Amino acid sequence: MPADPTFRMTVQEVFSIKGRGTVVTGRIDSGTINVGDEIRIQKGSSSRTVVVSGLEINRKALTRAQAGDMIGALFKDLEQGDIQQGDALTGSDLDFSWKP
Repeated sequence: MPADPTFRMTVQEVFSIKGRGTVVTGRIDSGTINVGDEIRIQKGSSSRTVVVSGLEINRKALTRAQAGDMIGALFKDLEQGDIQQGDALTGSDLDFSWKP
């Protein structure tokens, strides 16, 4: 399902859970995110679409999170090396690259 186009979160930490996938943590800057949403990983001028497999706040499973929430988002089809601290998760294909 398409994500909220206003969703944005900067990645703070990344780790893997064997047999489950990769977890990305951070505080949601704007918008909302739901389990099943297709969101974008923004790395400068490149991006990739991934599907949210799970959401948690303080080890409590959620189906939805909103701006201000500090979350862990699980991605089954993402390797730990595919994303890093400082990357952005967004609900639309935005270009965050710096252009002089």
